[in-house]
Amino acid sequence: MRLFYACLLLVLLAPAARAQTSPPGPDDPATAAPVAAKTKRDKPSFIPFPIVFSQPETGLGYGLAVLPVWRFGQDSTVRKSNARLLAWRTQRNQSLVQLTHNLFTPGERFLLTGEVSNYYQFPINYYGYGPATSAADKSVIQYKVLIFNQRVLRQVRRNLFVGLQYRATSLRDVQVKENIDQDTPRQRPSRLLERAAREYQQNTFISGIGPSLLYDGRDNILSTYRGNYLELSSYFNGAPLGSDFRFSRYLLDVRHFQPLDPDNKTILATQLVGQFNAGTVPFRELANLGGDKVMRGYYDGRYRDRQLLAVQAELRRRLIGRFNGVLFGGLGQVGNTLADLGKNSLKATAGAGIRFKFNRADRLNIRFDYGRGLNGSSGIYFSIGEAF
Repeated sequence: MRLFYACLLLVLLAPAARAQTSPPGPDDPATAAPVAAKTKRDKPSFIPFPIVFSQPETGLGYGLAVLPVWRFGQDSTVRKSNARLLAWRTQRNQSLVQLTHNLFTPGERFLLTGEVSNYYQFPINYYGYGPATSAADKSVIQYKVLIFNQRVLRQVRRNLFVGLQYRATSLRDVQVKENIDQDTPRQRPSRLLERAAREYQQNTFISGIGPSLLYDGRDNILSTYRGNYLELSSYFNGAPLGSDFRFSRYLLDVRHFQPLDPDNKTILATQLVGQFNAGTVPFRELANLGGDKVMRGYYDGRYRDRQLLAVQAELRRRLIGRFNGVLFGGLGQVGNTLADLGKNSLKATAGAGIRFKFNRADRLNIRFDYGRGLNGSSGIYFSIGEAF
């Protein structure tokens, strides 16, 4: 546990340490003054290209992607906006259509981020609640889900944004392929499992709104060389918004990016992420450990509970041509309460990956990662853009 908290401290203190040892340069996005530079208007590409991938959650998959990147106006001090449209299907009969976007309006007066995703007949492995579940606890749950998530933020000072966010999730056509073994002694109290058995056979609608504060001093939001990122946000879900469940969610995301050489060939990236829930939380809205972003090497949702805390780091190195290499590692835990996060052995993961610069001018990478966790857990991941 001492190592875990030392890593958390490193993530939080890294920006301050860098400020003491290396004075900011003229290109530091956190300190550079706006320059009224002009550039040619960007013309985003909407040409789709094929994708083939394999992940623990999906198996082999195939589909199409459209990845436009552009800037509103001609002021080059405004960071570029981007969107991502994906449509794919997997060998496990999972299908997804997803649109995500990050939009900086002229002068960066507003930042709009969001997601619209529709999952069709999406089977997942469900292992129950808590940090001590085993592979023998697995059930298979299949469902359809529509997710709408939108955040509107206004810049109140350079790189600092505040505003509101709204999220709605519609879960329907839920089917339980296998029953949970509620007598498994390694599971936490069966009260939670019995509640889950009732919940996940229902169609549910979750609707929540809340405030969001964001500091984004990254030089490039697609693949960052230098800068800091801090997000503090929350959702309050309840009957006034039409939600079937009443609960609160609080999110923490801290990132630091630091070049280790003058020409940005080697980048150290660190992240601390937390999700904390209070109230009656349905199974799909719990904090999930694993997946292609946090704790790669574990199945997405292999461990899930009301609270989550994780820290991870990447060493990114330019290799040759359009290719970069990455080494990464992470520590994390889930628990029913905040105190539970320190009561069980930490989950650890490590791995390596390759990056291909699909768009060199805008530093948009396609990534391939291999991560390995404890007890033989592992995964191969394909995704677009960095993990964080």
